[in-house]
Amino acid sequence: MKLTKKSHACIRLEKDGQTLVLDPGVFSEDDAALGADAILVTHEHPDHFDESRLRAAMEANPAARIWTLASVAEQISAAFPGRVHTVGHGDTFTAAGFDIQVHGELHAVIHPDIPRITNVGYLVDGGRVFHPGDALTVPDHAVETLMLPVMAPWNKISEVIDYVREVKPQRAYDIHDALLTDLARPIYDRQIGGLGGSEHLRLTPGDSAEL
Repeated sequence: MKLTKKSHACIRLEKDGQTLVLDPGVFSEDDAALGADAILVTHEHPDHFDESRLRAAMEANPAARIWTLASVAEQISAAFPGRVHTVGHGDTFTAAGFDIQVHGELHAVIHPDIPRITNVGYLVDGGRVFHPGDALTVPDHAVETLMLPVMAPWNKISEVIDYVREVKPQRAYDIHDALLTDLARPIYDRQIGGLGGSEHLRLTPGDSAEL
């Protein structure tokens, strides 16, 4: 399986000639979803869901499909009848040849005065990869590669470190990092890498790794 990091929370997974894209949002490249056979979206916030990027991918590939929660599906399903599938916690399905399990229900708390929205995470191929979206969801399954939301309005580094410790992945790659400046990255690398208990890695957008 090939993992390619796109900007912010978006990643591309490739296997057996098929491509799965997760969370192409407004901070991701304009073409982040192009070439996808399947797209997964964790929640409705624009840094994870951008309708124009999804439309471009769906129009470029008439066989492409989207799996997402109801709040996103209702915004895009009318344009692509039968090609947008609504999922929730506990669901399992196959997308672009990848086996997917859905974990989680709510977005992390940003502030008590802000209502929480729904958010789901996606466990890929029995734990090869887990993308939690905007939540620190711990799946009831071993995880090889954790996509780790390192910097957001809803988290702090102690929570990120404890999340890595709880999930216990073999490795954790940074995502949700568009707001993290290069000046701060060594601090995050040192603290998460030193305290998390798992290999902590970072890919520059556009770079890839074999899993």
